[in-house]
Amino acid sequence: MKWQGRRGSRNIEDRRRRAGGPGRGAAGLGGAGLLVVLVVGYFLGIDVTPLLDEVGPGAQGAPSAEVTPADERAGQFVSVTLADTEEVWTAVLAAQASTRYAPPTLVLFKGTTRSPCGGASAATGPFYCPADRKAYLDTAFFTTLERRLGAGGDFAAAYVVAHEVAHHVQNELGILGEANRLRAQVSEAESNAISVRIELQADCYSGIWARGAQARFGSLEPGDIAEALNAAARIGDDALQRGAGQAVRPDSFTHGTGAQRQSWFRRGYESGDLTACDTFSARSP
Repeated sequence: MKWQGRRGSRNIEDRRRRAGGPGRGAAGLGGAGLLVVLVVGYFLGIDVTPLLDEVGPGAQGAPSAEVTPADERAGQFVSVTLADTEEVWTAVLAAQASTRYAPPTLVLFKGTTRSPCGGASAATGPFYCPADRKAYLDTAFFTTLERRLGAGGDFAAAYVVAHEVAHHVQNELGILGEANRLRAQVSEAESNAISVRIELQADCYSGIWARGAQARFGSLEPGDIAEALNAAARIGDDALQRGAGQAVRPDSFTHGTGAQRQSWFRRGYESGDLTACDTFSARSP
């Protein structure tokens, strides 16, 4: 991915040199953020609940961490990727939804931080919090993605950022709020099924972003789409459960299989069309 020397976003909140942030405890965590937290923690064999509780009300933040040159480079990369999403989604929503795009803030942290959707730590993975319209990312997750999940490459990392921004797009369009309201009214199995459709649509929207980034900036290099598709496969629920040494249980899926995630990313990339990403109308996602 060609990103060096390009414009970065102003919508970055860098908390890596300070502890914690405003928010409340794990009881407030909901929506897609909690799902990402639990899935990543599940794969890593970590019970993340104590970690979330530790950064609840009255908890003390972790000491400020050293920001290394690698951290700085990752932060610059995220900033450029976020800037790309801003330009692409401004154009897409204006053209296809007659909507003005209000971009999210992306919070960079290292160690632990807080959000209105609950606490975050290195174990939680990236997530989007609709309550404050911010995405949260410890860039150390890119190392986890490469070394533990086998999904290396800068475009795999860009896909992670684009996926969280896609949840913000869903929020802007009213999709995320409505889906989460429905999830609160149905059984666990039905709630999981709705969650899968939320996540697959975010993958499809990520594909739309990738197409737009190439059209506007020519930023894709050979192998970039393969990196994103590999990442999508590696973080499918089936792959995560197998990697954790567990039986694959489709009724527990919250994000979809690797094959589904790849398929919907491709659909968005090939079409560039929001209507092609309607996972909620699809008979089978």
